[in-house]
Amino acid sequence: MSQDQLIEADLIISAPWIVPVIPSGTVLEEHALAIRDRRISAIAPRSDIAARYHQARSVRLDHHVLIPGLVNAHGHSAMALMRGIADDIPLKQWLEGRIWPLESQHVSPEFVCDGALLAVAEMITGGTTCFADMYFFPEQVAKVCLGAGMRVQLACPILDFATAWSRNADECISKTVELYKEYRDSELVSVAFGPHAPYTVSDEPLTDIANLANELKVPVHIHMHETAQEIEDALANEGRRPLQRMADLGLLGPKLVNVHATQLTELEMQLLAEHGSNVVHCPSSNLKLASGLCEVEALRNTGVNVALGTDGAASNNDLDMFGELQLAAMLGKAVANDAQAVPAFYALEMATINSARAMGLAEDIGSLETGKFADIAAVNLDRLSTVPINNVISQLAYAVQSHQVTHLWCGGDTLLNDGELETLDLQYIKQRAHHWQQAFRQTQE
Repeated sequence: MSQDQLIEADLIISAPWIVPVIPSGTVLEEHALAIRDRRISAIAPRSDIAARYHQARSVRLDHHVLIPGLVNAHGHSAMALMRGIADDIPLKQWLEGRIWPLESQHVSPEFVCDGALLAVAEMITGGTTCFADMYFFPEQVAKVCLGAGMRVQLACPILDFATAWSRNADECISKTVELYKEYRDSELVSVAFGPHAPYTVSDEPLTDIANLANELKVPVHIHMHETAQEIEDALANEGRRPLQRMADLGLLGPKLVNVHATQLTELEMQLLAEHGSNVVHCPSSNLKLASGLCEVEALRNTGVNVALGTDGAASNNDLDMFGELQLAAMLGKAVANDAQAVPAFYALEMATINSARAMGLAEDIGSLETGKFADIAAVNLDRLSTVPINNVISQLAYAVQSHQVTHLWCGGDTLLNDGELETLDLQYIKQRAHHWQQAFRQTQE
């Protein structure tokens, strides 16, 4: 092929291994990715890409595996500032006794901006290119992500009672619709409805949300069946389980994202599968709060899409998706009492394509395929904990640590370059985190 016949590419990235996630379980050796106009234009052997493409830039990584950027399907980014502030207590006491009082004193646009900066920086350094966020002042999170070049889905929080962001559920819904209008054409920011939980949102706003979600074609992101107590209270108060209430209100469907989903019966799993509804597993948070266990393998076998999330750093206490991926794989085996449950390739799918599906973004992200956005993480396997490399996918699921992520691209733009943040000021972020540490200390004195 002559120089005149070469295809233009903005960037070529090559590595010893590429795990595209789709097709499932595939490992490509000595391949390269060609990127053009923010999307993947080709995946082929290195020699083929070199022969066919003229590139403006190239990155050759000799000890790495390339994977899709990780997709964190549930979190509360600003709560990174509350890391370690309410540990070793159960969910109800954690939420009502510690978190809500602190939020009433401190949550503001400034707090959310600083917390989102901290969370986004942490996620980028760990290989995450997209996350779903449920927190107040979501417009601040959008601005942070646009500045950082990272994808976010704003699951705008909806509660019946007044918060720092709104007076009631109706105002929350109205603000969500306005944010949807503002960002509906954005490549980086999408919007979802985020009713907090069945016990904090009444029937009328939930019905409105169901109708609007269908009209706007956006997800509904809700904490669901997080604890046994939640279900017992629902049965005592109205004689039906929370998931049945969602069904009765018309919320079950492919747009519904059920976060946590512990305490599910077989019939409820079948109901989720029949309606194409999604589950987000947050293993670290559930274990730390002793909230219950999600039966991932049973859901998988029933046909439910199971995604993965970190939850907030106030109940995790980090935003490390590799840690969640590994814990999900091992915990899933213990819960199912089956060493073959939640195999390595499926755990990786939970953290990538399954999370993208839950968020309605799978046409554009979640796997390395021609035509999708070039959201790519490069993981250095030349570390003592990941050699010898007998099985690349096994290393990703059971051995890789987040600090082994050296490069990260979102839409072909470099967010992390050889371990250094490219779009964020690390010293400023740490300075703001220290500011809030002092503010919390003064409040508690």
